[in-house]
Amino acid sequence: MEGDVMDKLEDMASVCEFDPITGDIPATKVEITVSCRNLLDRDTFSKSDPLCVLYTQGVESKQWREFGRTEVIDNTLNPDFVRKYILDYFFEEKQSLRFDIYDIDSKSPDLAKHPSDFNDFLGQTFCTLGEIVGSPGSRLEKPLGGIPGKNCGTIILTAEELGNCRDCSTMQFCANKLDKKDFFGRSDPFMVFYRSNEDGTFTICHKTEVVKNTLNPVWQPFTIPVRALCNGDYDRSIKVEVYDWDRDGSHDFIGEFTTSYRELSRGQSQFNVYEVSSLKQKLIHLSSENLFYQNQWVITGSILCPMNVLSSSQSLCTISIIFLDCCSETSFAVALIKKNEEKGVGLHRCWICPPGRVDCEERLAAEREVGGLPVSTQIHFTVAIDFTASNGNPSQSTSLHYMNPYQMNAYAMALKAVGEIIQDYDSDKMFPALGFGAKLPPDGRVSHEFPLNGNVDNPYCNGMEGILEAYHESLKTVQLYGPTNFAPVINHVARYAAAVQDGSQYFVLLIITDGVISDMAQTKEAIVNAAKLPMSIIIVGVGQAEFDAMVELDGDDVRISSRGKLAERDIVQFVPFRDYMDRTGNHVLSMARLAKDVLAEIPEQLILYMKARGIKPNQTPPDYSPSGLSPTPTI
Repeated sequence: MEGDVMDKLEDMASVCEFDPITGDIPATKVEITVSCRNLLDRDTFSKSDPLCVLYTQGVESKQWREFGRTEVIDNTLNPDFVRKYILDYFFEEKQSLRFDIYDIDSKSPDLAKHPSDFNDFLGQTFCTLGEIVGSPGSRLEKPLGGIPGKNCGTIILTAEELGNCRDCSTMQFCANKLDKKDFFGRSDPFMVFYRSNEDGTFTICHKTEVVKNTLNPVWQPFTIPVRALCNGDYDRSIKVEVYDWDRDGSHDFIGEFTTSYRELSRGQSQFNVYEVSSLKQKLIHLSSENLFYQNQWVITGSILCPMNVLSSSQSLCTISIIFLDCCSETSFAVALIKKNEEKGVGLHRCWICPPGRVDCEERLAAEREVGGLPVSTQIHFTVAIDFTASNGNPSQSTSLHYMNPYQMNAYAMALKAVGEIIQDYDSDKMFPALGFGAKLPPDGRVSHEFPLNGNVDNPYCNGMEGILEAYHESLKTVQLYGPTNFAPVINHVARYAAAVQDGSQYFVLLIITDGVISDMAQTKEAIVNAAKLPMSIIIVGVGQAEFDAMVELDGDDVRISSRGKLAERDIVQFVPFRDYMDRTGNHVLSMARLAKDVLAEIPEQLILYMKARGIKPNQTPPDYSPSGLSPTPTI
């Protein structure tokens, strides 16, 4: 029994606590669940026996290394793997993942071999951990590829942060008079456990063994971490399904019921007798036992059912405001769009909501109609690029804007480094991109707030590639001029952040510049005002200029103030790109270092904003009036 417990604990890696001596805060642990649908069938007389292998990629070497494998599920094209992957999650890093699916043909126990040595390849997909976390409900569905000319099916990846609950429970289950599903014999029942997710879906967390040829099964006791069942939330729903096992994988559904860990912890009592919902109503008896209590109790029918007793040291795990809760876009947008599609309401673009969301007034009206939808935070990324003359003539190689056909300039590298990570948390990958400090055609007026794509009504660019393309095209049409004013672009983003302060949206502005700021007083005032809003500002300095004034804007040491008013919180992070350039000329490593540093403060800044306003994840947003929510964009 003890060995089984240790195996379970290894599969569900524990979360370390804060070390008060060293001051080290552990990385956030994220649990990834894998399911597949409509896999290729490689077997002649049965279905495939799939297994999933996860590979992670190093930042510098770009080599793929195996991280772990799921169990093998026999005879199915639609597997829901029980074994999870537990990864350290870093918002500020691009964590590349690769999932390979194989059909296990060999029964050899030598699983140390590479699956391709003795199995059929069924497909693969690539993504980042940020893509999974940032998807609606932290659930990412992608097509499997890798086999030319074949539809390899889809893979479904679900992420959930692991709580700090480290309790374990030993449970035993039994049933009476289940349905007879086999023609020539009794049923071969087994049970499948699912924990509920915040978006209403369920994630598989345990399967029992199959008990052959019986309608009154008694399954073996098993030990499972409590967080695998409910992630420390004792009132979270647990769904249990009962099946009759069939060799060909087409298991017959017998029935299901729902419970919670709190109910199971009551032990042997009438509360743990559950009616199974199916065509015929049956009874199934359950109880659970804490790892430290081994007393057994005899109930009706002489079935041995351990009793659970919660020790005084076990306390309910409290759930605090954490960044992962906030940045995971749960059911709000999905339910809202679905509701409006049912009503026939079009999905309109506006400057508050990203493309794919309803217009603001329609969104609020739909929200009131739907009611009670949880708050989650969509991160909006805006970039502002310095087009002042101090950058040099873009046609000359000495210019910071020079387009070398063989490598990116410093502006493009800074943009790509930060943007490729931020974009994972925006569902549609559409970003407004602005420029400042240039003369615009046809009249040569100076602007400090112009769209890079030239479209005043729609400054959105499609992903990082769209922003880079718009940046390159702008250099061909505008004239670099000056001065270096930050306040206009800060106020530009602040207008939209001011309209949605319920925690549902958070704005990140990236400013890339080469020189000394010209409107210091106005910029300070803009930052102090923006510090009250759901907004953060990243400033990356490129080139060899002195950036003393920029350091003053970064309030790490001294909180910025304007006209005697102190900023409510620190929202600015400034770094000079030259400090991150790799001496060997490895630009990939330089970009990774830059992104890790400038993005490290974003989660804390978001959390501080939420805490200051008493906003918690998955909480119903406060009522507010639609009036004033749609500021007229001025470029």
